[in-house]
Amino acid sequence: MSVGKMAYGRNVAWLVCGALVLMGWVAPLLHAQTVQVDPKLPEYEKVPGVSGNLVGIGSDTLNIMMDMWLKEFQKIYPTVTGAYRGEGSSTAPPALIEGTAQLGPMSRAMKPEEIDKFEKKFGYKPTQIVVAIDCLAVYVHKDNPIQGLTLPQVDAIFSSTRKLGHPTDIRTWGEAGLTDPAWVNLPISLYGRNSVSGTYAFFKEHALGKGDFKDTVKEQPGSAGVIHGVANERAAIGYSGIGYRTADVRTVPLAKSANSPFVEPTFENALKGDYPLARSLYIYVNKKPNEPLPLLVAEFLKFVLSKQGQEIVVKDGFGPLPLKIVMRERQKLE
Repeated sequence: MSVGKMAYGRNVAWLVCGALVLMGWVAPLLHAQTVQVDPKLPEYEKVPGVSGNLVGIGSDTLNIMMDMWLKEFQKIYPTVTGAYRGEGSSTAPPALIEGTAQLGPMSRAMKPEEIDKFEKKFGYKPTQIVVAIDCLAVYVHKDNPIQGLTLPQVDAIFSSTRKLGHPTDIRTWGEAGLTDPAWVNLPISLYGRNSVSGTYAFFKEHALGKGDFKDTVKEQPGSAGVIHGVANERAAIGYSGIGYRTADVRTVPLAKSANSPFVEPTFENALKGDYPLARSLYIYVNKKPNEPLPLLVAEFLKFVLSKQGQEIVVKDGFGPLPLKIVMRERQKLE
């Protein structure tokens, strides 16, 4: 992940991760363990004059988190109304451009063409706010004994193009490395997100080398649908954010190559730069240069970037931001 149109968002998660590692602030993201919010984060303090209707349209990955943020924000400001539609990251840029939403949550960075359309309409670029860290995980059924997969293997399982260099297509669990007779000849059943999803786009870029998905992937409109499909089909494999993990599925350790170690999708490994599918989660807003955001939008984002807001990030199973990154993001609101 990095900075600059395409580079900006793609590298920002690694920029965040690198900054956190330098600070020595690491915490595991697995549900069974405790993720600690940085104790130095500012408490959110209520301000006068906040009211109105707040609308967000965008990423399904942030569905639960946005719902919890809005509900807690409305407890502080009972006169505020709010709604969120998590239909996929690709729905966020048009909503911001058309003015049908003030908040555009995305699980990937905006594409250059999306930024260009926004800039053509308003004369300036949208403002990107990092709100959490995620590990995009590869899931299998809880009974699947696979010990790990390389990214080239993942590519050969999900894609028809094999851009990452695996020599052969992988269609059975035996071809993926299992030797148990009960699994060797079992065809792999594929689950994934639909094309409006930021998770789909991120996985396509980073796990498929921008290659093409097989037409046998059963595309789901939401992340929970992927997990449900994998949980209910013994031979299944799918991908989704770490916050959607349940007891009925397993996350598969991943390696960058055949010569690299398998790495679990934990927050600590993401921060160290070891897990290959770590990413930032964002909220995009329409902010005029050198002008503050509308009070309602600004205060909501300040709440998200507060101790209370980041505690909600942890509750939803994602990785919270430390003070250094929170303060950097809050400066963008001014």
